[in-house]
Amino acid sequence: MRLLIVEDEKTICQNIAKSLIKEGYEVDTSNDGEDACYLIEVEKYDLIVLDLNLPGMDGMDILKKLRSFDNTTKVLILSARSQIQDKVDGLDAGANDFLQKPFHLEELKARIRSLTRRNFIQNDTRLVCGQMSFDTKSRKAFAKDEALNLTRKETGIFEYLLLNQDRPISQEELIEHVWDSSVDLMSNSIRVHISSLRKKLRQALGYDPIKNKIGVGYQIGASEK
Repeated sequence: MRLLIVEDEKTICQNIAKSLIKEGYEVDTSNDGEDACYLIEVEKYDLIVLDLNLPGMDGMDILKKLRSFDNTTKVLILSARSQIQDKVDGLDAGANDFLQKPFHLEELKARIRSLTRRNFIQNDTRLVCGQMSFDTKSRKAFAKDEALNLTRKETGIFEYLLLNQDRPISQEELIEHVWDSSVDLMSNSIRVHISSLRKKLRQALGYDPIKNKIGVGYQIGASEK
């Protein structure tokens, strides 16, 4: 999952980013409103953590700009503004959640997990497909109830395929959601990571659950068929 952290306090921004990267997310950061506005126009994110008090452009204006062309990207407002009306205004403008500063990183990560799971109806913290599952809290992958030893990129691919198991996912979409902005779009990296992930799943399950639909993309399934 690819996240954007927009926070003008650089230390806070970097601490959030480092913590989320350790959780297996791909993270871009911005400390300026105008820079953040540019990023949301040219990049695709699964979730944006957005401060409101920013230099260059106010966070609320960024949110309104985003919602003028994108109603699907989740937005979690992170702000020192504590008045009820500020929260109401943010949610009415299209935010999905509002967390007041100061905050605990564990609560922020829990809210991010909750928001990123909403595209996939779950009764708990696990994404499930047949004998495969992914615990979004521990960031652990399982096959036949055995933990899989996946790299960070393999974990990101596995999670995103499970979140979208009802449809094939193109290489371009995987790059948008599993890699950060430093990726070389011409590299063979994604094929290498998918090949390694498929090998590990094949060894654990006895079959390859990821099908490559030529010209369409990769789709994960619960059985060999």
